Amino acid sequence: MRLPPNPDANDHAMTMIPRTLTTCWLALLLAACASTAPAASPGEATASGSAPPATACADNAGWNDPATPLRLHGNTWYVGTCGISTLLVTSDDGHVLVDGATPQAGTQILDNIRTLGFDPADVKAIVLSHEHLDHAGGLAELQRATAAPVYARAPAVDTLKRGASDRSDPQLEALEGFPAVAVVRTLGDEEVLRVGPIAMRAIPTPGHAPGGTSWTWNACDDTGSDCRRIVYADSLTAISDDTWRFSDEAAHPGYVAAFRDTLARVAALECDILVTPHPSASQLWTRVGPRANAPLVDHDACRRYAQGASARLDKRLADEAAATGPSN
Repeated sequence: MRLPPNPDANDHAMTMIPRTLTTCWLALLLAACASTAPAASPGEATASGSAPPATACADNAGWNDPATPLRLHGNTWYVGTCGISTLLVTSDDGHVLVDGATPQAGTQILDNIRTLGFDPADVKAIVLSHEHLDHAGGLAELQRATAAPVYARAPAVDTLKRGASDRSDPQLEALEGFPAVAVVRTLGDEEVLRVGPIAMRAIPTPGHAPGGTSWTWNACDDTGSDCRRIVYADSLTAISDDTWRFSDEAAHPGYVAAFRDTLARVAALECDILVTPHPSASQLWTRVGPRANAPLVDHDACRRYAQGASARLDKRLADEAAATGPSN
């Protein structure tokens, strides 16, 4: 949270120094005055360009490769790794952390928050995209450090509390477990999570995982004149273990229909800035950071993201049909 200016700072202290003071006493007084200077507000060092040079992350970066934290827009900051996204949405009344990355990344995320000048203790809520190790693995550590509850849609709640998925997840047999999350609160579909002035809408986007959730909110620059709609869109890839077949309607009725609803929902979102749980899926490192060569704002990004996922789902269903052969 922002620190108020120090009312005890006195810019005119030098005019009150008696001439009889020695140089030593003068030096001590100057040091004392310097110690009372107002502290910088959180994020100011990074925003002003005085922070260390940003890491140049690559699209093929490893999940735990370290990234330099940076501002995306307004009160929204990237605090994840090069390979897995985590966002911090800030306000003077508390912050929201979006996704927890891997178990190994928890400490790195906390360090990135501190590097920006924010206090992890000011995080009041943690939300996530979906209940897999690479996005939920660090939640337990982040919750211990912040004391913030994790909010999730109903299909993800039990998985987070167990630290393990069940057969409702297409990837079950290929998934690793993760540290169980102690405090998980259930959010309704389309419910708005509020922390102070922050208002984030939970958009149900099942398909890649049963509890898949996308998030959208407004972020404005410091003047309040440049406001953008940020969409943190969940993973949309139709992948599974060797047992699950998306086309097996008898085994999991309605799953593909719900997946197609997800794709249509994401395509229709108001979308200025798209971020995805895997940065490479939305070409984030071509839009921010030292290698950026494309605009951050792209109003068509969500539609293209959903269209690409729809084509991959169609291919997956066609591949399953071809592997099964003609029905008798």
